[in-house]
Amino acid sequence: MSAVRSGWVSRVRGPRVVRPVWQVAAVLIALAALVPAASLAWIAMAADGSHWEHLVQHVLPAAMGNTAVLLAGVGMVVTVVGTACAWVVTAYDFPGRRTLTWALLLPLAMPTYIVAFVYLDMLHPIGPFQGLVRSLLGYDSPREFRLPDLRAMWGAVFVMGSVLYPYVYLTMRALFMSQPRQLLEAARTLGEGRWGAFLRVAWPLGRPALAVGLSLALLETLNDIGASEFLGVNTLTVAIYSTWVTRSDLAAAAQIACAMLFVVVVLMVLEAHGRRQQRFGTPRQMDGIRAVPLTGLTAWVVTAAVSLPVVLGFVAPAGYLLIDVTQRLASGQQLTVGLLNSLGNSLGLAAGVSIVVLGAGLVVAWADRRISTNSVAPGWMVRAASVGYAVPGSVLAIGILAPALFLDRAWAQAIGVPGLPLMGSGVILVVACVFRFMAMSAGGIAAGLTRIPVQIEQSSRSLGETAWGTLRRVHLPLLKPSLAAATLLVFVDAMKELPLTLLLRPVNFETLSTVLYGEAARGAYEEGALAALAIVLAGLLPVIWLARTQLHSHRFRKSPT
Repeated sequence: MSAVRSGWVSRVRGPRVVRPVWQVAAVLIALAALVPAASLAWIAMAADGSHWEHLVQHVLPAAMGNTAVLLAGVGMVVTVVGTACAWVVTAYDFPGRRTLTWALLLPLAMPTYIVAFVYLDMLHPIGPFQGLVRSLLGYDSPREFRLPDLRAMWGAVFVMGSVLYPYVYLTMRALFMSQPRQLLEAARTLGEGRWGAFLRVAWPLGRPALAVGLSLALLETLNDIGASEFLGVNTLTVAIYSTWVTRSDLAAAAQIACAMLFVVVVLMVLEAHGRRQQRFGTPRQMDGIRAVPLTGLTAWVVTAAVSLPVVLGFVAPAGYLLIDVTQRLASGQQLTVGLLNSLGNSLGLAAGVSIVVLGAGLVVAWADRRISTNSVAPGWMVRAASVGYAVPGSVLAIGILAPALFLDRAWAQAIGVPGLPLMGSGVILVVACVFRFMAMSAGGIAAGLTRIPVQIEQSSRSLGETAWGTLRRVHLPLLKPSLAAATLLVFVDAMKELPLTLLLRPVNFETLSTVLYGEAARGAYEEGALAALAIVLAGLLPVIWLARTQLHSHRFRKSPT
């Protein structure tokens, strides 16, 4: 059959062009993801110019300065820790290496605000750690000796760096394991030592992976609101929240959010600049890096050094929470009705967001694959639908508020019910979370589809199967790992999401994250321990999944003795 001029239904080489229902749905989802940014700009530009004058003089300089210092500090920590750990576990063999390879990912299960909450309680002047230090040094009172206060910029850098370094570790380790051993051996024959070969060969080749991991870590730093506020660092995100909620000034909050979007754009440009015109290929005949065995004291020193990030980022805070909760349950404290309701709300929100995100991501990724062979901009729908992940939650909340209020008023008039039915029922919160986490679903499914040869689809169509039947009987079974991983990641991120939930939740709707934030804001850190532990336990599942995937994807190779 000859091609139809409109291109909606035609037979061409490769996949058949998508039918209108798929394409229209995918385009609408992709364009809807761009609505918050347009709405944010409209709110900011429609506001009185006097807001800008006040912000420029009194708010933005300090907030942007703190944000820049925080990003620089966290960037240095995650780069050094993530890259060093990735190289050591790849290039050397030492006691505990096999366990540490996946254990280094465990801090991903710890939200930054929970780690800040735990360390504030643990390192309090009358807390257990400082009490132990004073007893060892012979002091009796905090007035005689106390450690520096964690509520400072260095504390925020320490907390976020301890939690976010796995983003760099994961991307750098994957790249180091794919680098050909022959390149490093060639450097060694030219007189370079082991670390010289790393600095002159492995490190330059790893800069594209570093750009990806570093940008993800810095975007998570920008999205944080709980840890920064707990630790007394007034970042742009904290300024947005306080301006909107405390001062009830949405226009000023939108203008601050525009300034934050500028920072996000700078980060994305830097990431693209770091990867420009860099292509790497590894011929099949080349082997990967072989781990050099370490012995004696050196081996145990390396084990201790690589274990330190795991202890600081996961073992210490998770262990402290577990001990605290165990003691409270042993002393007779019971689960309250409010906490159980918050747990149910968190599970319901995470489940609803996961289902919607999975369905929308599948539509976008499938339609994008179906038209990519004839599109002048392959993959544009996936990229457009994924833009929400690069936008901090507080910025996304402001951007979605104006369209949400418009839809609420229209819906209320249509059904004849006063109030805000969409925001009051939590629908807007779910939609905002869908925009925020669409990248995990659409990107993951799109990556899974690229690993399925086009010839499989062509064979199915030649046997008389329809496009829908091919998706249902061929692609979906092959996409099960990608679908499962995307669902787990979205579920857990929705469970621990704080900025969006804090700003867009319905009245009297509490989740575990908002309960923990409320207790910490009142200074009652210990009261939120159970909620924090529940969030951590929920986050362990996808991290273990990811760790097992990484562990079983590669074989450990030792150099011959």
